[in-house]
Amino acid sequence: MLYLRARRDREAFYAELADGRIKRLAGPPYEEVVYSGEEYDPAEVKLLPPSEPTKIVAVGLNYAKHAAELKEKLAGNPVLFIKPATSLIAHGEAIVWPAASQRVDYEAELAVVIGKACKAVTPEEAPDYIFGYTALNDVTARDLQKADIQWTRAKSFDTFCPVGPYIDTAYNPAGRRVQSVVDGVIKQTGNTDDMLFSPAELVSFISECMTLLPGDIIATGTPEGIGPLRRGGMVEIRIDGLETLRNSVE
Repeated sequence: MLYLRARRDREAFYAELADGRIKRLAGPPYEEVVYSGEEYDPAEVKLLPPSEPTKIVAVGLNYAKHAAELKEKLAGNPVLFIKPATSLIAHGEAIVWPAASQRVDYEAELAVVIGKACKAVTPEEAPDYIFGYTALNDVTARDLQKADIQWTRAKSFDTFCPVGPYIDTAYNPAGRRVQSVVDGVIKQTGNTDDMLFSPAELVSFISECMTLLPGDIIATGTPEGIGPLRRGGMVEIRIDGLETLRNSVE
């Protein structure tokens, strides 16, 4: 199933995309899917970020070659940081270049969306708490990241977390190619099998320190090949089996 959030006539709602139609839901799809009976053509709605997370937990250095290109040492556990919900934008919206930065980078990532409250689960239990998967761009002000040492400011500007367009609940994340494409040129190519920690292991590890709630997003890390965007450009996150996430830069 493909789920999304959209706005029509100033009303925001969850929906399922099926047979080329937007089938509106009465509420979030996590516990129970209840249809409102209203259907729309996709052209009649504006896409929103596909979930409303209380937090976006991102994972740094989850691909060894990416750690090498940043000259960072690999840790024994996943490296975590938080992106605020105010950084979220939808497919088709613009990444806004902040005045404080001279270099803004793309980072293609597979994202996990949590489906039910999750605390201290094992890797074996974790898949039961995953609602589905989508594409994410962990946009980063690289010059500020280097200046600050820690990563919060560089990754938290408004519009720095494009996500979507849909959540795929039947998706198998194994062996999937992950790419970023900037202005039509492929810049990153990796594979989810190269992750140091799998999505299930990440859910388990994160849930040991914080409760994950329905709609929360985990960004699972980016492969090597990160680089700069440009004002007026276009960036796409392509992950095999998922719909492409596309955003302009202004």
